[in-house]
Amino acid sequence: MPDLPTPHDATEAALFSECWDAVLSYADLCTSGSTAANQLATEAFSLGMREARAADTGPGRGAGRRAPRLPMIPLLLTAVRTTAAGWETDGQGHKLDPDLRLWLNSEKADRYTGPPLQRPLALRGLRDMQEHDADLLWLAEVEALPLSVVARRLGLDPAQVSEELAQVRGLFRDRSHRNHLDTPMAAQCRSYARLLDAVTRSSGADTPEDLSRHLATCVQCAEAAACLRLHGGGLPAALAGGVIGWGGLAYLERRRRAAEVRLGAGRPEPADAGPPNPGAHKARVVRNSLLVTAVLVSLLALGVSMMPFGKGEMDDGSASPGDSADRQPVAADPGTTLPSASARPSGSPTPSASDTQGSPTRENPDPEPQGTTSSAAHDDDKPAPATTEPAACTYKYALVNQWPDGFQATITVTTARALDDWRVAWSFKDGQKVNQMWDGNFTQSGSRVTATAADYNKTVASGADLAFGFLASWQGANSPGYDVTLNGQACTKA
Repeated sequence: MPDLPTPHDATEAALFSECWDAVLSYADLCTSGSTAANQLATEAFSLGMREARAADTGPGRGAGRRAPRLPMIPLLLTAVRTTAAGWETDGQGHKLDPDLRLWLNSEKADRYTGPPLQRPLALRGLRDMQEHDADLLWLAEVEALPLSVVARRLGLDPAQVSEELAQVRGLFRDRSHRNHLDTPMAAQCRSYARLLDAVTRSSGADTPEDLSRHLATCVQCAEAAACLRLHGGGLPAALAGGVIGWGGLAYLERRRRAAEVRLGAGRPEPADAGPPNPGAHKARVVRNSLLVTAVLVSLLALGVSMMPFGKGEMDDGSASPGDSADRQPVAADPGTTLPSASARPSGSPTPSASDTQGSPTRENPDPEPQGTTSSAAHDDDKPAPATTEPAACTYKYALVNQWPDGFQATITVTTARALDDWRVAWSFKDGQKVNQMWDGNFTQSGSRVTATAADYNKTVASGADLAFGFLASWQGANSPGYDVTLNGQACTKA
């Protein structure tokens, strides 16, 4: 599997960050698993970047106007389709979605590689537009980004971007109308061309009954109607279906969900939001860390003042509050597990040698979490033998790809017992935020992320693996996830 191409400059690095999750999202639709999705996305991304660089440096490049090609994201998405078709031809079709394989071997797929005048109208219309106009239309309509974000990404005036989008929609309609008239069509279709143009210009115009019947049976004219009708909310579907082809509507829905996740479940982003400020972010992190540390120290001092010193038990033989087994482990460096982590409150310091005297179960601490610890006193003549239960699961955290402000990773958990359902949780050390996941659903509270099974992979056999992948953002550092649990039980690192 080829590696992702190396960005030539900071502009290309930012472009990689903006486009990779879109490419991976569509590749995941096209394949039968996360491993194949990553392979398809990587190959397609490399292919698309080669095509884009060749177009930018080719002889057709003119001042103020680029050589006719798609905007970057749809260009890379069509590269996914092209790469998938190559897999099917080369005998790797078993990695693809079965419905996509049927589509690739049908006449529908031939339209995207056949004669230019026979290709879908949306594909031709978007390709013929100016670079910034085409980018604005795709980012706003298909990627579902707020206009403030689109304006910042394209360097536009936020106060004018809405008006510019309306003008760009009109330009796309004009290109589509011109291309529709240039398309070879049957005499009946050509007789409806003027009527179709007039009906789609007005939001209140009624569609004549004979034209409605024709649109129900003619794919070519129905596609034209979708591109020409700018009101009614059908433009995103026309763009996605016409440019991507198979899976266009499913991709459109995924991008809408991803946009909602990025904005915090649909909360609108401030219109005047400026570019990210790493210094301000780090200052907020430091302030919050100091505040949390102060609170934890206060709670720890209060707990120590209420505990009897020099004892591991209360006078009545019960376990002391500091030995409660339902506490959470402290935040530790990934890959390092503190002894008896489940027996210490979150944020407490590592016990010293003097703190562990008198506790026979801590003389030779195991480096992995041991679960619940016993507080019952043992007879001095019959010391209890040290017992270590095998871990119920092991895990592997793999960083697949990383770019300036985002990364892709996978987590694979091997379970020692059969499961009817699963829930995997882990923590991040450096404030990473998950924004998309496949083969699972996720929630995140602070640094703690919880992944739950999808409908199709809840059952896991004894000794088998469960795996899922995700995209996340990072800033400053990107340490691997740690403190991994499966259905509430700690897992050891494989």
